[in-house]
Amino acid sequence: MSIGEGGKINHPLKRLALLCVGLTVMALGIAFSIKAALGTSPISSAPYVTSMISGMSVGATTIAINFLFVLIQIVILRRRFDWFQLFQLPAVVLFGSMIDVAEYAIQGIAFGNYFQQWALCALGIFFVALGVSIEVEAKLVTTPGEGVVLAICQVTPAKFGNMKVAFDLTLVCVSVVLSLCFLGGLYGVREGTVVAAACVGLIAKQLGKLMKKLDAVLLQ
Repeated sequence: MSIGEGGKINHPLKRLALLCVGLTVMALGIAFSIKAALGTSPISSAPYVTSMISGMSVGATTIAINFLFVLIQIVILRRRFDWFQLFQLPAVVLFGSMIDVAEYAIQGIAFGNYFQQWALCALGIFFVALGVSIEVEAKLVTTPGEGVVLAICQVTPAKFGNMKVAFDLTLVCVSVVLSLCFLGGLYGVREGTVVAAACVGLIAKQLGKLMKKLDAVLLQ
């Protein structure tokens, strides 16, 4: 950590703040997706379903599942695991906690028809994409889900994009199976899940261009 003129701390704290903002915005997006009741994003489908099964909050199950993702990274990479990536753990604690806070904050919002549900779902998709673009631009740690994909790519010839799609599809399939087996119906995976899977990455890519300009202003 370097100290600049006037005793100000340079990049690290600014990037940490940007990461926290990104995680908070993502959490808000997930809360809106849950509120819309049209299906969560693929990465949130498993925490949502396990939340319904266990009775725990979505934030709590998000933390638990992402802790498991970090453990999977360690198992896959072993000596090649970058121990700095353990900072994923406090990051995901913040992320999970903010999901619960965001759900509480928007609990008064109601919808009366399918169109309004899609409006909430669209907000959720946008905020998740915005949060992802901010988190990526912070350049500190990856999210545990992305960390698993990167770990697999390090030990196999698979390309990141293809493996990310496969990983998301696996999570959705696991969520569907758990939902049908333990809840007797399909929960957390609907048309909104499909749209989120198709759109979040594309929107995040476009917002990333804006984040690079923000990076030049705030983090230099």
